[in-house]
Amino acid sequence: MSAIAGSVSLSAAKARGLGFKQSAPMGARVAAAVPAQPRARTERGALKVVAGNDYEGGLFAPIVVVARNIIGVKRFNQIRGKAIALHSQVITDFCKEIGADGKVRQNLIRTAKQNGGKLGFLA
Repeated sequence: MSAIAGSVSLSAAKARGLGFKQSAPMGARVAAAVPAQPRARTERGALKVVAGNDYEGGLFAPIVVVARNIIGVKRFNQIRGKAIALHSQVITDFCKEIGADGKVRQNLIRTAKQNGGKLGFLA
């Protein structure tokens, strides 16, 4: 069996998900198909979802919740997105004005998000 024919049959087996691996080096004349060893199962911890707001009880949270209920979630999220984009643009312009680099800008935006969460704007 030639190396090309062997690699084609192995590629076809891999594509079909048969779990074969090539035991000979790539330049070898003959490539033997050897069943892959089953992977040992390891115990994993529970997945942690990192989303949402850690500070749901900020000063402005009741106003935000009432406004969201009055105008609807979809429209509220559009307005919030525009406000966040505008605030990020103001921070970017400020950084350009004072000559700050990208890391400083990122840190200012991150700080603004944390402060908005603490104040209840992200409720």
